[in-house]
Amino acid sequence: MAGKVTVVGAGFYGSTTAQRIAEYDIVDTVVLTDILDGKAEGLALDLNQSRAIEGFETKVVGQTTTIDGQGYEAIADSDVVVITAGLPRKPGMSRMDLIETNAKIVRGVAQNIAKHAPNAVVIVVSNPLDEMTALTQIATGFAKNRVIGQAGMLDTARFTNFVAEALQVPVQSVKTLTLGSHGDTMVPVPSRCTVDGKPLSDLMSAEQIEELVVRTRNGGAEVVALLKTGSAYYAPSAAAARMVKAVIEDAGTVMPVCAWVDGEFGIEGVYLGVEAELGRQGIVCVVETALTENELADLLAASEAVREKQNDVKDL
Repeated sequence: MAGKVTVVGAGFYGSTTAQRIAEYDIVDTVVLTDILDGKAEGLALDLNQSRAIEGFETKVVGQTTTIDGQGYEAIADSDVVVITAGLPRKPGMSRMDLIETNAKIVRGVAQNIAKHAPNAVVIVVSNPLDEMTALTQIATGFAKNRVIGQAGMLDTARFTNFVAEALQVPVQSVKTLTLGSHGDTMVPVPSRCTVDGKPLSDLMSAEQIEELVVRTRNGGAEVVALLKTGSAYYAPSAAAARMVKAVIEDAGTVMPVCAWVDGEFGIEGVYLGVEAELGRQGIVCVVETALTENELADLLAASEAVREKQNDVKDL
């Protein structure tokens, strides 16, 4: 077992992502960083003390970093870096409300990744997701296939859970898919949704499906409103950790992620939620999922909406 994964940001999302990756036991080292002095070191100590109980050998290293880049030498030679840094939403905030604040944070992190881990695949989870993924690629200067956003895995998991609960069936019997953006222009794909292989539309009315689609689109806001402080992290960290696993294992797993789309679906040059094959170099290829005319129209509309916002991040 070899390899090294860094998680930047030791909040609930980052620390839970680090825990999941460590418990997979697929790399030698997980580095957890944070700008709060001692926080990452304390969490790493705690996580390492769980190894004997949970039976994994991956060592967790905590590292305090500073805004001017001190401490980032700890991430040297990382195979994958997950960026969770940035402020979470508060009740009533949209993901877009975070853009200027988080852009400054993410740009700084991305520049330090380029300096210390120039061969890493970067997985972005900071909000607003599509824009922060585009910004990370610009700030690192990395090839576009090596910068990926985590959104579709989470949104699809939420959609799957809501369908399973509504129909009172095992979650493993449900297959769903969401594409597009992580937010208002999310594109659930009902034509690809099945329960035990049967089309979802045979089991639920169009109105019922639309209700679950809306709930999925607002999935993060629903959690934020209930928590009142902070945002979701159990499901998001599970999604990010699975993406890391697919890269580290060079698995060729097909997942819904935020990837650079350039020609697929007739869409040119934009980061967008699509299905893609993941491997050691990040995105191996974008998978052109079979879509209905309406679904494709929605995906095209989503691409134009996120393109406009991604053009704005260059200067943030």
